[in-house]
Amino acid sequence: MRLLDQLRAQIRLRHFSLRTEDAYAGWVRRYIVFHGKRHPDQMGEAEIRDFLSFLAVERNVAASTQNQALAALLFLYREVLGRPLKAIDVGVQAKRPERLPVVLNRDEVRRVLDAMTGASSLVAGLLYGSGLRLTEALELRVKDVDFDRGEIRLRDGKGRKDRVTMLSAAVQPRLRVHLEFVRQLHERDLKKGAGRVVLPDALPENIRMPTGN
Repeated sequence: MRLLDQLRAQIRLRHFSLRTEDAYAGWVRRYIVFHGKRHPDQMGEAEIRDFLSFLAVERNVAASTQNQALAALLFLYREVLGRPLKAIDVGVQAKRPERLPVVLNRDEVRRVLDAMTGASSLVAGLLYGSGLRLTEALELRVKDVDFDRGEIRLRDGKGRKDRVTMLSAAVQPRLRVHLEFVRQLHERDLKKGAGRVVLPDALPENIRMPTGN
């Protein structure tokens, strides 16, 4: 099995998110290419430090990005290669910007939302009115929306935790229209023999559970 396939297998065993899996695989690939496609098992702390310094100096990445790259490489060595590394001096550390966050007042938020249309407007309304994170809004499932109780049940969110939040009254009419559109689209896809979705951690179609005698 190729190294990146081994990496993804170990990540999936721990039920990390798909975004984390793709990010870790991307950083490991960049690390290998940066060192002339040498195998990571032939490298160690010094090569990791050089790569992280390169990210800070040449690529001018944010501190959080550099930390993510370090986390990916530590995971690779610990869980895939079986070589837990000691604390690494990252060399040149990316600087954390000292800036005040930009906060819009209610009128400015309304003007932004009014300027948006379509699905983007609906997602933005959920972010603002229901306090959803972007990924949570994009991955929201029909079964987790409760119009009667005015709730949204968020499954497997940040930190792999479930939580319940309010369903903004302002977004409900547009959400109902959107769900009806999606339902009709799904029915048309079914008639064409399509209408399938990806089910993470689900059994493939060609696998059948054993039945009793």
